[in-house]
Amino acid sequence: MTQLHDKILIAVDAGGTGCRAAAGTVTRGILADARGGPANVENSFDGAIANIVAAVAEALANAGLDDTPAGRITGHVGAAGANSAETMTQVAAALPYGRTLVSGDKETTVAGALGEHDGYVLGIGTGTFISRQRDGKVSTVSGWGFQISDQASGAWLGHRLLERTLMAYDGIEPHTGLTRRTLDGMGGLHAMRGFCLTATPADYATLAPEVLSAAQDGDAAALDLIARAVAFLEKGLAALDFTPGDRLCLTGGVGPHYRDYLSGETIRNVVAPQGNAMQGAFALARQAAQQDA
Repeated sequence: MTQLHDKILIAVDAGGTGCRAAAGTVTRGILADARGGPANVENSFDGAIANIVAAVAEALANAGLDDTPAGRITGHVGAAGANSAETMTQVAAALPYGRTLVSGDKETTVAGALGEHDGYVLGIGTGTFISRQRDGKVSTVSGWGFQISDQASGAWLGHRLLERTLMAYDGIEPHTGLTRRTLDGMGGLHAMRGFCLTATPADYATLAPEVLSAAQDGDAAALDLIARAVAFLEKGLAALDFTPGDRLCLTGGVGPHYRDYLSGETIRNVVAPQGNAMQGAFALARQAAQQDA
């Protein structure tokens, strides 16, 4: 039985492909977690909120805390698509917990990866962000959404792959093994175009593993896309005053794959993340609860 003074905490990493929630207490830490559906609040606000609440309910049940009144719960949600103070306020208001802090998923990823250390994070999954933590403050470039940003992301790689495949079909660029496989796998040009008419960033991201695998095999089209992505990532780090030897974490489903392609100077001090974004959100929830005590 949890003591009344041991505050109940929840934490959510709400991403475009899926969300992950944790439940626990200030003194005992994370007791259980659960997974849920896509939770990018910019792409589908109501759907994201529903998936967050469902994942939290499952995490609380798994932790044996499902009888906790919602008003007693303190939480932190790092939500993909929460790119403005207004959106963060809307997300917090839509959730039923006693106190819910909301940030973008960048902040929770950095908190999980770096802890209290200064350093840099390349957070690359369905989307992309590049962050620096210095003296407890986080600065970020990119991460403004697939429609205008997120270069080097899984969604970007998938979209660029289809673009490159179409150029090969038109004879503008040479075909490679990757572009031929892509065209065949999509069912031909018109089926590929049909896919693009309704594809979400998460849909495009399903194609990223094909690019990463083909690059390992030396496919020219794949290597060209990777080179473009790496150029962007290194420019983004430079914009945040990255210096060779600075601590760097590569996170997300795609991020670690770039280690083989970034310059030697960039990866001189690559370190494994201390934790994931869900753990970062939990640490921020705990910090908030202790400040309220």
